[in-house]
Amino acid sequence: MDQAGLHQIEALAAESGLIVMGAFHPRQVYGPDDEVGTLVLLGTGPAFWPVFLQSPEYLGGDAHPIDRWSERVVGEIAMQLGVSCSYPFGGPPYMSFIDWALKSGRCWQSPVGMLVHDTVGLMISFRGALHFDEEIPLPVTPSAAPCTTCDAPCTTACPVGALSGDASYDLAACHGFLDTEPGTTCMTQGCAARRACPLSTGAGRSDAQSALHMRAFHPT
Repeated sequence: MDQAGLHQIEALAAESGLIVMGAFHPRQVYGPDDEVGTLVLLGTGPAFWPVFLQSPEYLGGDAHPIDRWSERVVGEIAMQLGVSCSYPFGGPPYMSFIDWALKSGRCWQSPVGMLVHDTVGLMISFRGALHFDEEIPLPVTPSAAPCTTCDAPCTTACPVGALSGDASYDLAACHGFLDTEPGTTCMTQGCAARRACPLSTGAGRSDAQSALHMRAFHPT
């Protein structure tokens, strides 16, 4: 598959509101003993939510609708392209999506610990990966993390300092705050630290989508 093939992947993903969030050649990254080919990461983009709202997974009201939607949609894309695919859920064991994201050159560890992406900031939602046998030509990735030129508002946005950059993530403080009335904003609009990242606006994430993710993270 040539460079036009990468555009084909992007076009197929876009039909379902997904975007190519990174790609790399495993053998070039991990060494000659790894598999030949290309790994392409897919995630939600600004057009995802309206598409998802019309899906049978959402309308059916069953548990884990985004995961079930992802399995169907990414699986269909893989079938059309004649490749295999994997998902960031369904474990254990879990696939190495965090390491793959870092190896793609389009994600970095942010000042608050979680991954930051060059176009969607801290609003990352990987939905699957496509595994190609051939090495697809890939575009040049950014030379430096966006955080190197940022004032890092993510480090001061959390109301209880659960994500501050000075210490590890304080899960207990985070969940405790979400159970309070002031924590309603995070539950209905998304994590304050994630929202503070200037690049997060690129995700086009609606409050309703953020609320669904927050309910999965912190069921009430």
